[in-house]
Amino acid sequence: MISATLKANTVLPDYDYPLLWVTLFILGFGLVMVYSASIALAEADPHTHYRYTYFLVRHAIFLGVGLTAGMLAFTVPTTTWQRLSPYLFMVGLALLVVVLIPGLGREVNGSRRWLSLFVINLQPSELMKLFAVMYAADYTVRKAAFLDSFTKGFLPMLMVMLIVGGLLLMEPDFGAFAVITAIAMSILFLGGLNGKQFGGLIFLLLIGFVLLIWSSPYRLQRIIGFMDPWADPFGKGYQLSHALIAFGRGEWFGVGLGGSVEKLLYLPEAHTDFLLAVIAEELGFAGVLAVIAAFSWLTVRAFSIAKRAVEQERNFSALAAYGIGVWLAVQSIINMGVNMGLLPTKGLTLPLMSFGGSGIVANCIALGVLLRIDWEVRQLMKGYSV
Repeated sequence: MISATLKANTVLPDYDYPLLWVTLFILGFGLVMVYSASIALAEADPHTHYRYTYFLVRHAIFLGVGLTAGMLAFTVPTTTWQRLSPYLFMVGLALLVVVLIPGLGREVNGSRRWLSLFVINLQPSELMKLFAVMYAADYTVRKAAFLDSFTKGFLPMLMVMLIVGGLLLMEPDFGAFAVITAIAMSILFLGGLNGKQFGGLIFLLLIGFVLLIWSSPYRLQRIIGFMDPWADPFGKGYQLSHALIAFGRGEWFGVGLGGSVEKLLYLPEAHTDFLLAVIAEELGFAGVLAVIAAFSWLTVRAFSIAKRAVEQERNFSALAAYGIGVWLAVQSIINMGVNMGLLPTKGLTLPLMSFGGSGIVANCIALGVLLRIDWEVRQLMKGYSV
């Protein structure tokens, strides 16, 4: 026993260094590409006072705040996160309500998703993704004995998610609703939800998504534009057609860092939703492949941490780690799919990379929690108590 403990202390590091390094790589790469993608917009926008470093400075500040928040999150024990999860979820719901109040919520491009905090804008849906991970993991652990019951296990969670979904669709923020739905469903499934109920939920969600798209003219137009952007390249297909042009110009190795033409006010949201298109144009297929590989490795590390937590019988930690992995994977897949023309256009940023303070901070906190889960599991494997 003593020799095994000594051996574990010798060979097992305190942190998941591959996760840490891939996170820093993504954050650093994102900073460079946000700067490159935003120069033309910053120089042309009077709100930036025509300073070409405007978005670079703000994004660097967001990274500093996010990394600080992530380090603080790392110091919080997972038992504390579990205890606070229902209250954090209620805070998230309250923020989703407040953002819909005229005069309090800030409207941009027809969507009311932001709360003005004078210096920055807070996007409650980004924090809600983190709170949904915590709440779903805690709920699944607490209701583990009732997950086979529709009324005691599945129905309460379904009602809560419908409330969240209703608030998000009123903004509207269909993308955030899709991500949060994926988080909740994956955690419930991995936590032991009855297979028949899970299959029924999938069926109902598919019907619900079809009805939401069919009943909303602007969503239906996005689907039509996505299927054939060249049919109306100056209208509903404008954004996607320019993203595809950026991918085509990039070819294998790109036109060179800083050499994008599409970012010169042709491609809307080049530094946020369509950052990957700029990466494709400037760094080519090689750059896109590097981004895909980085997010794939990040997801693998999250699931590996969750697996070790399961082995140590830390169920909340395992489900939270799975939820964080699913969150980052699903959101990155949707963003990449939109950029490549594989999915309809949605207002979802590329996690950890795209410009946006709320998203960066929420992602960094989530990774701080993930590293904390990993650290606690490693301490248990070494024979220490946490």
